[in-house]
Amino acid sequence: MTGFKEVFWKELADNFNSKRFVILFMLIYLAGIATIYIAAQNIRSSVGDSSDFVFLRLFIVSGSNIPFSFLLFLSIFIPIVGIALGFDAINSERTSGNLSRLLTQPLYRDDVINGKFLAGIVMLSILIISVVTLVAGLGLRMIGVPPVAEEVLRLFVFIFISILYGAFWMSLSILFSVLFRKTATSALASIAVWLFLFLFMTLIAGLIASTVIPVDQNSTVEQVASFDTLYRNISRISPGNLYGESVQAILLPQMGNTSPTMMMIGIYSGLNPAPLPISQSLIIVWPQLVSLVALTAICFAIAYIKFMREEIRST
Repeated sequence: MTGFKEVFWKELADNFNSKRFVILFMLIYLAGIATIYIAAQNIRSSVGDSSDFVFLRLFIVSGSNIPFSFLLFLSIFIPIVGIALGFDAINSERTSGNLSRLLTQPLYRDDVINGKFLAGIVMLSILIISVVTLVAGLGLRMIGVPPVAEEVLRLFVFIFISILYGAFWMSLSILFSVLFRKTATSALASIAVWLFLFLFMTLIAGLIASTVIPVDQNSTVEQVASFDTLYRNISRISPGNLYGESVQAILLPQMGNTSPTMMMIGIYSGLNPAPLPISQSLIIVWPQLVSLVALTAICFAIAYIKFMREEIRST
């Protein structure tokens, strides 16, 4: 346990003292403030029209000229932070020879990877909690509408899901750090996977769904629903889509499911969905949360097993 603590505190100190993370965090803070400023300007006029969950709109409303919300901002930057925290966790130590010297100490091998992973989770949590708190305080000052108790509770759930989303990308980058000896290779592999899932997974899902279940303006509601179900099941291969569906259902209490298409069909049919309690929203996003936890656990378990079995020679 002592070795684990030593690795954890050393890794955490290295992260705080790294210029790379300071610059990255400053960019994230500035971008977060910019998106929340745009959102506050757009919801100011609607405060008097509806008082239901006004504060939560800060995190989902985008600008009229710049379609960029705080939620979209997090879905892009959290993977970058997670990859930055893990892509050189193991191979940089191996290349420099520190890993072999470290393991000559009275230190268990699993303390190394576990300490690095936990330090990354803490660093990721500090970043997400601080940026959400910062933009929430700024938004409160700009719109002048304080959050109710359920909105605060939903924000805590939103932060937890965001940390879980970042943990997946960090575990994936740690996996590549174990598999590849060069840090540049592990970084490029992590970024390639992120770009593929973020940019192309939705296009592939739409292509497959439209081929299996073609829909047009004359399609029935049942056909549209079948198409949407198939499309979403395929697109959920991407952790970004799992994250987006989860946080939308948490930050939009009116969502009775994770499909905007089905929500629009209900609205056009004359249904006016009432806000759901947070317990019901959690039930809706439970499959997405379990999937994120499973993906994170699988990536870290593979990295853990590979690291524990590999031969590490002194240099």
